Amino acid sequence: MKLYDPAVIRAIKSKYGFRFSKSLGQNFLTSKEVIDGIVEGADIGPSDLIIEIGPGIGVLTVAAAEKAGKVIAVEIDSNLMVVLADTLRGYDNIQIINENVMKLDLAALIQEEMEDAPYRAVKVIGNLPYYITTSIIMMLLESRIPCESITIMMQKEVADRIKASPGGRTYGALSVAVQYYCTVETVEEVPKENFMPMPKVDSTVLRLDLREEPAVRPIDEDMFFRCVRAGFSMRRKTLLNSLTATGHSKDAIRTALETAGIDARRRAETLSLEEFAALADAFSGLQE
Repeated sequence: MKLYDPAVIRAIKSKYGFRFSKSLGQNFLTSKEVIDGIVEGADIGPSDLIIEIGPGIGVLTVAAAEKAGKVIAVEIDSNLMVVLADTLRGYDNIQIINENVMKLDLAALIQEEMEDAPYRAVKVIGNLPYYITTSIIMMLLESRIPCESITIMMQKEVADRIKASPGGRTYGALSVAVQYYCTVETVEEVPKENFMPMPKVDSTVLRLDLREEPAVRPIDEDMFFRCVRAGFSMRRKTLLNSLTATGHSKDAIRTALETAGIDARRRAETLSLEEFAALADAFSGLQE
């Protein structure tokens, strides 16, 4: 059954009385080329454990299961359980969990699976709902689940922010955070016409490869992210002003910026990860 075929999707909707949920951001893929591109981009192999976020009706799930050792698909919509039981029939290497991935203990789940069958690598894939993309990405990274890569579809605008370099209009706290934990690669661009129902914007598939060590090594990681959040909280202001959100006095901020070799008139969007780390270390060395 070609689950990506719009006619098949319509037949499934009719059979089960299923309706697309706008609140859950449900847009199902209708392109085999895009699906194959995600599987290829994730480099899925027979010894891999795949965690899929948001399987929908199982379009990407089936393609991944044909290559992987096992696929665990996490679906929040209980209305899709009966659909998935039908569309995934015959695949003994697929497990469906009806749960909100933001509330699921993925680390414990992965540990249990690895004890039963020591897979070579754990990889995350998914077509993420636009409204919660950033929250899911940061949850995966900050919880430090033991995975090798995260290959996910997202709104193009979010992908552009993740990939952005210092000095660009789209460079911000999300860019710094993701690049701190991962290297970023574009797998494919996906026009909105490849979905049903068709969204209003285009999408991008990114592959985030988890670094063995963060891109920079600040003395205090919490201080590093405090500086990042503060700097971008008032991105039109100079660092001397925006960094007051760290809780430091302006005198202390001037001293830290001078110690880090950063002009107080610069803005957060111009700082590299290395400069944010130097600034955080300067704050860590302060005694106010």
